[in-house]
Amino acid sequence: MCGIVGVLGNHEAAPILVEALKRLEYRGYDSAGIATVNKGELRRRRAVGKLVNLSDLLVHEPLAGKSGIGHTRWATHGAPSVSNAHPHRAGAVAVVHNGIIENYKELRAELLDCGLEFRTETDTETVALMTERYLQEGLSPVEAAFKTLDQLEGAFALAFLFDGQEDLIVAARKGSPLAIGHGDGEMFVGSDAIALAPLTDRITYLEEGDRAVVTRQGAEIRSSAGALVNRETKTIQIDATQVDKGGHKHFMAKEIAEQPHVIAEAIRHYLPVEEDAVRLPGEGVDFSGIERLTMVACGTAYYACVTAKYWFEQIARLPVEVDIASEFRYREPPIPGNTLALFVSQSGETADTLAALRYCHEKADKILSVVNVSESSIARESDLALPIFAGPEIGVASTKAFTCQLTVLLALALKAACDRGHLSPDEMAEYATAIRGLPNVLSSALEQNEPIRQAAQKVSEARDVLFLGRGLMFPLALEGALKLKEISYIHAEAYASGELKHGPIALIDKHMPVVVMSPRDSLFDKSVSNMQEVLARKGKVLMISDQDGIDEAGDDVWCAIRMPRVKEALTPILYAIPAQLLAYHTAVAKGTDVDQPRNLAKSVTVE
Repeated sequence: MCGIVGVLGNHEAAPILVEALKRLEYRGYDSAGIATVNKGELRRRRAVGKLVNLSDLLVHEPLAGKSGIGHTRWATHGAPSVSNAHPHRAGAVAVVHNGIIENYKELRAELLDCGLEFRTETDTETVALMTERYLQEGLSPVEAAFKTLDQLEGAFALAFLFDGQEDLIVAARKGSPLAIGHGDGEMFVGSDAIALAPLTDRITYLEEGDRAVVTRQGAEIRSSAGALVNRETKTIQIDATQVDKGGHKHFMAKEIAEQPHVIAEAIRHYLPVEEDAVRLPGEGVDFSGIERLTMVACGTAYYACVTAKYWFEQIARLPVEVDIASEFRYREPPIPGNTLALFVSQSGETADTLAALRYCHEKADKILSVVNVSESSIARESDLALPIFAGPEIGVASTKAFTCQLTVLLALALKAACDRGHLSPDEMAEYATAIRGLPNVLSSALEQNEPIRQAAQKVSEARDVLFLGRGLMFPLALEGALKLKEISYIHAEAYASGELKHGPIALIDKHMPVVVMSPRDSLFDKSVSNMQEVLARKGKVLMISDQDGIDEAGDDVWCAIRMPRVKEALTPILYAIPAQLLAYHTAVAKGTDVDQPRNLAKSVTVE
């Protein structure tokens, strides 16, 4: 969500901070600001809206100094405004914050009793004022920051900058991610490695409860109890070309186009070419003694889990429970013996998913995660983390991460089927051959870009859109509706096709586009029957199917999008492509902000 950067450098900090913040735009934000220390004086600049507004402000009101902190804010407490934008300042301290201070009301009342004045509506201002209070009592900057941290409840990543201190940033994390970058006589702080990639390739990830005193000579890291701790410094490899648009108009368009390549990479790791067997990293996992699988995720990752439920139950004959993380963590469900818990998250920092994982510690037999960030909190706290190899995904609406998640989950389901004796070597070899052909099939699907763009022009005129699907296409219908609503702002809903007559059919009229996702599979005849119910009520059917399915459906459909034929189990991965392209081109036609849709954040690190 909010993005944090910090610089103790050898060059002017302001342009470095703004450039790093640009690399954090994908997290979602509504205002931005920076603060620097120059000749001992702490100063700041803030602006509402896009970073270009902050850049314009800095042209007219520049900030000098080689030490500074910066922030992109996604509003929680208080509307987007200059006064609510970070960094927040109180006297001699400026603070940037990602997260939510849950006890800020109690702290606010305490500070008001001390005569301190609030100027914003945010929870973060309490952090700055509390630190300033301790400075006024004679504590050093580090002591004041640490004592403030001791008072805070909730989730946070914080960076403190002090008046008169040009070689000091205090950083801390609890719940929200934060990393420290090591340079040559320079040090950096960032919400993730992407922000720091142009500055350094040596990163130390702070762990839960860590607090760090950062100077140009290095970082001294302490636990929440105050004990000195050592955290490994790792060399990261993030190619700058992975976080630019590569000639595409939007990051989302680039990331849709990258799917054949990144899925090929995932397949290479999990299905080595020399053998027809799934290979997992490390010690792997043996499903032969597992009696139940619990899968937990949020958003698009949740729909990946719903899809995988079909695979695990149909192919591996393994009972599966799928839950939304924010519901699972508060329902506190019993975890029976011989249960494997599986958590899916693109960022690996999703707050609700991480909390659900921690609930399952010491309850589940084993904890697995499917993540795109191998050094994330969810990956580190899992018994086994399965990387999806999607590379950095900048567009807020997940595309390549979703299909890579599906690819890894399918491989895992096949591994479970083999372990449990429900898949013969010949059957596994057949699956392996089909999966290895996926990149070429996805490339063929991308060739339908222009027909999908033309269909999207029509869809963009609608106020409401319905998505229908059966079996493996039902979760894809859910994902298609989510994609459309989140970037085009058109109201969209999805239903299992068989549920149409149980209520949603009342919505059908001549103005309602109905997207029917229906390959010529074992449930095709049922899907066509439901489609006919829509056509009988003058509904406008946009059918996504293979050539055989389109031919059988007839000429009454409003639009038809042709997909290649694939093995039935692979259809969700393939049909994600037209769902994504339909949403993308509809959003472009409506002129919305495709990569950074309103109100949304890429990484949801607060509850």
